[in-house]
Amino acid sequence: MAKPLLADKLWKLIEPLLPRPAPKPKGGRPPVENRLALTGILFVLKTGIPWGDLPMEMGWGSGSTCWRPLRDWQAAGVWEQLHRMVLDRLRGADKFARAVVDSASVRAVFGGPRTGQIRPTGASKAPSTTSSPKRRAFRSLLD
Repeated sequence: MAKPLLADKLWKLIEPLLPRPAPKPKGGRPPVENRLALTGILFVLKTGIPWGDLPMEMGWGSGSTCWRPLRDWQAAGVWEQLHRMVLDRLRGADKFARAVVDSASVRAVFGGPRTGQIRPTGASKAPSTTSSPKRRAFRSLLD
Protein backbone atom coordinates (compact mmCIF):
# COMPACT_ATOMS: atom_id res chain seq x y z
CA MET A 1 0.00 0.00 0.00
CA ALA A 2 1.28 3.48 -0.85
CA LYS A 3 2.40 5.83 1.88
CA PRO A 4 -0.21 8.58 2.45
CA LEU A 5 0.75 12.11 1.42
CA LEU A 6 -0.56 13.56 4.69
CA ALA A 7 0.06 11.41 7.75
CA ASP A 8 -2.36 11.62 10.69
CA LYS A 9 0.36 12.91 13.01
CA LEU A 10 1.19 15.79 10.65
CA TRP A 11 -2.49 16.56 10.06
CA LYS A 12 -3.06 16.93 13.81
CA LEU A 13 -0.37 19.63 13.86
CA ILE A 14 -1.65 21.49 10.80
CA GLU A 15 -5.42 21.27 11.35
CA PRO A 16 -5.66 23.94 14.09
CA LEU A 17 -3.84 26.44 11.86
CA LEU A 18 -6.31 26.15 8.96
CA PRO A 19 -9.36 28.43 8.99
CA ARG A 20 -12.73 26.77 8.59
CA PRO A 21 -14.33 27.42 5.18
CA ALA A 22 -16.99 30.12 5.48
CA PRO A 23 -20.50 29.15 4.36
CA LYS A 24 -21.55 30.66 1.06
CA PRO A 25 -24.40 33.17 1.47
CA LYS A 26 -25.98 32.19 -1.85
CA GLY A 27 -25.68 28.47 -1.21
CA GLY A 28 -24.05 26.27 -3.79
CA ARG A 29 -21.74 23.31 -3.50
CA PRO A 30 -20.11 22.97 -0.10
CA PRO A 31 -16.33 23.42 -0.03
CA VAL A 32 -14.08 20.37 0.11
CA GLU A 33 -12.75 19.46 3.55
CA ASN A 34 -9.46 21.09 4.54
CA ARG A 35 -7.63 17.76 4.79
CA LEU A 36 -8.66 16.75 1.26
CA ALA A 37 -7.69 20.18 -0.11
CA LEU A 38 -4.29 20.00 1.61
CA THR A 39 -3.72 16.48 0.28
CA GLY A 40 -4.48 17.72 -3.25
CA ILE A 41 -2.04 20.61 -2.77
CA LEU A 42 0.66 18.22 -1.58
CA PHE A 43 0.00 15.97 -4.58
CA VAL A 44 0.52 18.87 -6.99
CA LEU A 45 3.69 19.96 -5.18
CA LYS A 46 5.11 16.43 -5.05
CA THR A 47 4.34 15.43 -8.64
CA GLY A 48 4.71 18.83 -10.33
CA ILE A 49 1.57 18.39 -12.43
CA PRO A 50 -0.45 21.45 -13.46
CA TRP A 51 -3.44 22.33 -11.30
CA GLY A 52 -5.79 21.59 -14.19
CA ASP A 53 -4.51 18.01 -14.41
CA LEU A 54 -5.22 17.16 -10.77
CA PRO A 55 -7.17 13.86 -10.89
CA MET A 56 -10.62 14.32 -9.37
CA GLU A 57 -10.89 10.57 -8.87
CA MET A 58 -8.67 10.90 -5.81
CA GLY A 59 -11.50 12.64 -3.90
CA TRP A 60 -10.04 16.09 -3.38
CA GLY A 61 -11.94 17.83 -6.18
CA SER A 62 -10.57 19.76 -9.12
CA GLY A 63 -7.39 21.80 -9.32
CA SER A 64 -9.34 25.00 -8.65
CA THR A 65 -10.96 23.37 -5.65
CA CYS A 66 -7.51 22.80 -4.13
CA TRP A 67 -5.87 25.99 -5.42
CA ARG A 68 -8.41 28.34 -3.81
CA PRO A 69 -7.71 27.16 -0.24
CA LEU A 70 -3.98 27.42 -0.98
CA ARG A 71 -4.48 31.06 -1.96
CA ASP A 72 -6.71 31.78 1.05
CA TRP A 73 -4.35 30.07 3.49
CA GLN A 74 -1.43 32.06 2.10
CA ALA A 75 -3.37 35.30 2.63
CA ALA A 76 -4.26 34.19 6.18
CA GLY A 77 -0.58 33.55 7.03
CA VAL A 78 -1.03 29.80 7.58
CA TRP A 79 2.27 28.81 5.95
CA GLU A 80 4.26 31.29 8.03
CA GLN A 81 2.63 29.98 11.22
CA LEU A 82 3.35 26.40 10.18
CA HIS A 83 6.98 27.27 9.43
CA ARG A 84 7.39 28.86 12.86
CA MET A 85 5.74 25.90 14.56
CA VAL A 86 8.05 23.40 12.84
CA LEU A 87 11.14 25.46 13.72
CA ASP A 88 10.02 25.75 17.36
CA ARG A 89 9.52 21.99 17.57
CA LEU A 90 12.92 21.31 16.04
CA ARG A 91 14.60 23.74 18.43
CA GLY A 92 12.78 22.17 21.39
CA ALA A 93 13.95 18.69 20.38
CA ASP A 94 17.54 19.87 19.82
CA LYS A 95 17.33 18.71 16.22
CA PHE A 96 17.83 22.13 14.71
CA ALA A 97 21.53 22.22 13.98
CA ARG A 98 21.60 23.32 10.35
CA ALA A 99 19.31 25.16 7.99
CA VAL A 100 18.98 25.11 4.24
CA VAL A 101 17.57 28.15 2.49
CA ASP A 102 16.11 27.93 -0.99
CA SER A 103 17.44 30.72 -3.20
CA ALA A 104 13.97 31.27 -4.62
CA SER A 105 12.82 32.58 -1.24
CA VAL A 106 15.83 34.75 -0.33
CA ARG A 107 16.95 37.85 -2.17
CA ALA A 108 20.57 38.01 -3.32
CA VAL A 109 21.79 41.05 -1.38
CA PHE A 110 24.57 42.15 -3.70
CA GLY A 111 23.20 40.57 -6.86
CA GLY A 112 26.47 38.97 -7.98
CA PRO A 113 29.03 40.35 -10.43
CA ARG A 114 27.91 42.53 -13.30
CA THR A 115 28.74 40.94 -16.63
CA GLY A 116 27.69 43.73 -18.95
CA GLN A 117 24.55 44.39 -20.90
CA ILE A 118 22.35 41.38 -21.58
CA ARG A 119 21.06 41.06 -25.12
CA PRO A 120 17.27 41.27 -25.32
CA THR A 121 15.43 38.04 -26.04
CA GLY A 122 12.10 39.61 -26.93
CA ALA A 123 10.73 40.53 -30.32
CA SER A 124 13.25 42.16 -32.64
CA LYS A 125 12.74 44.82 -35.27
CA ALA A 126 13.38 42.49 -38.17
CA PRO A 127 11.44 43.06 -41.40
CA SER A 128 8.04 41.48 -41.48
CA THR A 129 7.76 38.29 -43.51
CA THR A 130 4.09 38.92 -44.24
CA SER A 131 4.47 42.26 -45.99
CA SER A 132 6.87 43.15 -48.71
CA PRO A 133 7.45 46.10 -51.06
CA LYS A 134 6.77 43.69 -53.95
CA ARG A 135 3.30 42.90 -52.70
CA ARG A 136 1.55 44.90 -55.44
CA ALA A 137 3.27 43.03 -58.21
CA PHE A 138 2.29 39.73 -56.65
CA ARG A 139 -1.26 40.95 -56.07
CA SER A 140 -1.70 41.91 -59.71
CA LEU A 141 -1.16 38.29 -60.67
CA LEU A 142 -4.12 37.25 -58.52
CA ASP A 143 -6.57 39.78 -60.00
